[in-house]
Amino acid sequence: MALGARSGHEQPEDRPGQPAASAGGVTGHSGPSGVQPPVPPAGPGPEEPGSDGEGGGQRKQRSFWKELPLLIAIALILALVIKTFLVQAFSIPSDSMQNTLQRGDRVLVDKLTPWFGSEPERGEVVVFHDPGNWLDGEPTPQPNAVQKFLSFIGLMPSSEEKDLIKRVIAVGGDTVECRKGGPVKINGKVLDESSYVFPGDSACDDQPFGPFKVPDDRIWVMGDHRQNSRDSRYHMDDINDGFVPVDKVVGRAVVIAWPVNRWSTLPVPDTFDQPGLNTAAAVAAGAAPMGLGLAGAVPLVLWRRKRLMSDTRRT
Repeated sequence: MALGARSGHEQPEDRPGQPAASAGGVTGHSGPSGVQPPVPPAGPGPEEPGSDGEGGGQRKQRSFWKELPLLIAIALILALVIKTFLVQAFSIPSDSMQNTLQRGDRVLVDKLTPWFGSEPERGEVVVFHDPGNWLDGEPTPQPNAVQKFLSFIGLMPSSEEKDLIKRVIAVGGDTVECRKGGPVKINGKVLDESSYVFPGDSACDDQPFGPFKVPDDRIWVMGDHRQNSRDSRYHMDDINDGFVPVDKVVGRAVVIAWPVNRWSTLPVPDTFDQPGLNTAAAVAAGAAPMGLGLAGAVPLVLWRRKRLMSDTRRT
């Protein structure tokens, strides 16, 4: 029934000598003719939110078990996105990075910054794909289906990917060398490696090298356990001459996440910040983006200034 509609029963006609009938039994003021104006019968009002009226009852809350599959799907998608673009866990399979990293440690690798054009820097611990059969002959574990799934979404390190972890010693444009009985030198500067090289190890007595210049878009890497690391020194006859292409780098290891008693960050040692370590070429390369930005900004500023002066003259 529409609001304000009549009841559908005919009202009796007024007869002389009889009082006017009131609609719905409600008494009101008489009109000029002495006939009481009809009052529409009371109808159902608008239903209040949350009322139990017909067609407007409270919305039932979905049960937890019905929402659980959706929550799991969202969590898996987020984990996959994080693994692909942000952070991924990797397991340390050998002793080549002792004592910085122990066999069985889990490290978290920053994969975000390379997406913004950041390249590896000296002193960083990086994970990279095998650049030239460095792991040829090494046994590859055979994970089960659960391990494969957890690796796919980033909750476990992948045992099938052939990745390595080493410390960046030199970058493109650097001249690096290490003579037997001597220290590692970069651009003629001696590195003090006592804070990260395995105690008792020499800098490179087992495999001296250089001097040579690191090509652009390449890095020279070495393990912290020098006498137990098959690093760049041992692959100077491969397709990359022992260097690792920058595009093979997965990301920088930033923290030891497991086991709990070994939680710590992986900072760049102070020796890589010593003055004079950068070459003139490296400084020029770093200044190049700033120069290009300045060259592009000057015409824009001049054009804007000219436009503002033109607008001022008009007013």
